[in-house]
Amino acid sequence: MRRLPFVDFGRAKRSGKRMPGGLPLFSYILFGLAAVSGVIYLAAVLSPGFAAWFNQGIAAFFRWVLAGLTNWLPVSFAELMLLSLPLLVVALAILLWRLGCDSWRATLRSIAVMLSVASLFFTGFVFTLGTGYHTETLDRRLGLASGEVSKESLLSTAEALVLKVNEAAEAVTFGEDGFSVMPYDYHGMNQRLLRAYERVCAEYDFIVPLKSRLKPVMLSHAMSYTHITGVYSYFTGEANINVYFPSYTVVYTAAHELAHQRGIARENEANFVAFLVTEASDDPYVRYCGYLNLFEYVSYALYTADSEAYREVIGQLAPTVRGELRAYSDFFDEFRDSTAADVSDAVNDTYLKLNGSEAGTASYGLVVDLAVAYFAKSN
Repeated sequence: MRRLPFVDFGRAKRSGKRMPGGLPLFSYILFGLAAVSGVIYLAAVLSPGFAAWFNQGIAAFFRWVLAGLTNWLPVSFAELMLLSLPLLVVALAILLWRLGCDSWRATLRSIAVMLSVASLFFTGFVFTLGTGYHTETLDRRLGLASGEVSKESLLSTAEALVLKVNEAAEAVTFGEDGFSVMPYDYHGMNQRLLRAYERVCAEYDFIVPLKSRLKPVMLSHAMSYTHITGVYSYFTGEANINVYFPSYTVVYTAAHELAHQRGIARENEANFVAFLVTEASDDPYVRYCGYLNLFEYVSYALYTADSEAYREVIGQLAPTVRGELRAYSDFFDEFRDSTAADVSDAVNDTYLKLNGSEAGTASYGLVVDLAVAYFAKSN
């Protein structure tokens, strides 16, 4: 078998393979794309209107392309990439050696080549989800009067959600372990959420419709120690779901990650869009999951503001629902105190703050502000 000649970027004799500066042509192209991406991102930061236009148009196209390229795979391509990372590191070391790192100049050139490839992650971020962090906020898009949240408004929202949860729970089956039973498989859940998204996308034009496939994470149990229930991998276009968690959290998490896949970047907004989608579903279990998850956010905020009022509201829940919450608390004990969770929280907090969310990981809980405004408008 005849091997193709290896291109040695460290030597000048193959002048046709690289530009005058010593790097291969593709490195200059990738650095150029990264520079253009930086300009686009800066424009999005300065102009919410531009951010919305780019996010709903050009970025939506690339999210559609990536989702289409990975939809055929039943498992997460992003997870496969992560699991193969040790092999990639070894391959990188071999490649650097093969590139001829026999001098500082050659070594720096090789590192520059690797950085040009790594810049694809930034370019991919900007061209898929990055500008979505700088659009007009969701409360304005929905016409909600979001403002300061009082104990009274928290209480009234929690009580409204209790009624919704109890009503939805009447059509739900609960197992002996206390958890509600999802009456279909993950494919069935996927299809029901996509149908609900069709309704929501028809009502709100800033949520871009997309047919996609949820990806269960193979190492969901290990992932649970990080307290992460789902991840949207923008570089593969996949909504990845931790399926080790109880079903009622899996459904809501899936709706949340699908929101990211459709351009809703901010965490609190993805949380609220997940609620809107579950509420719009024609499936009683999906609606139950949406109401209960939002209730957990609101009731936690109420507990912080007025613990006595919190206890009164919890007492209004149906016994089966209180049983589910107790079962979840017992389930979570295994993962509650975890170093992996501390590390992942710190990384995620930094990522969110770098993208304009001053609250960092606390922004997940800001869905309460949207919920209070939404139920105040409904009443």
